[in-house]
Amino acid sequence: MKLFHESGRTTTKNLQADGHLRPVDLARRHDLSTQAIRNYEAAGILPAAERTASGYRTYTLLHAHALRAFLTLVPAHGHRSAAMIMEAVNRGDVDDALRLIDESHAQLLEDRRTLKAVEAALSGLSPVPKQHDDTFIGPLARRLGLLPATLRKWERAGLLQPRRDPLTGYRIYSPADVRDALLVHQLRRGGYLLAQIAPLIAQVRAAGGIAPLESILRDWHARLHARGRAMLGGAAALETYLDFRLDRVDPGRPPARAEPAPASF
Repeated sequence: MKLFHESGRTTTKNLQADGHLRPVDLARRHDLSTQAIRNYEAAGILPAAERTASGYRTYTLLHAHALRAFLTLVPAHGHRSAAMIMEAVNRGDVDDALRLIDESHAQLLEDRRTLKAVEAALSGLSPVPKQHDDTFIGPLARRLGLLPATLRKWERAGLLQPRRDPLTGYRIYSPADVRDALLVHQLRRGGYLLAQIAPLIAQVRAAGGIAPLESILRDWHARLHARGRAMLGGAAALETYLDFRLDRVDPGRPPARAEPAPASF
């Protein structure tokens, strides 16, 4: 029997007499199928399993730590990136794994900046009044300090949808169109590309204004927060796995840090 400690609790897991684990031992701990364990091994997410004389797979605590690291990395970095990180570690390219983690952190930071810019842009907008005069391209361009050609470019990109006067063909901007133009203008000043702005404008249009977007922004905040916290957990689990791998290669090395009690697989 082998004891594992996790969150202050002691759990008992069965190990075979030779210290090996069956595929089902790994699978049950995480509510996975044994086929999923085999798939993870085939994908390089887990190290290659040892085989018995009869050809059956057997795993060790190394595989248990690898599986836990991968499953903890998934909510932090996404399934694809988590798989690539584990593949890099298992082929001995830890630097590549760290690069992938850096890229994921950079993307999270960029997402936070985007959210901040969107919130700043939306805070400068007012709800569209029920009664308000329409305007034409010249007055709107002057209000924004832009050339009319810029508004036409935004229209071609699908960001503005002014209607046309049936007699003159002139563009007529409704209060909702003005709101969209103001939002695009503020985001462009923040350095965002038209392709990045288009999905937000579509959401504003579909919601009929900016007020319904408050719940979207709250959810966006919550998701970014959850990703940040998950990255902390993923880093800890991956560090445990890396230490365990090093101990297998160089068992006599001095510990890099205080060694925690091994987590339950």
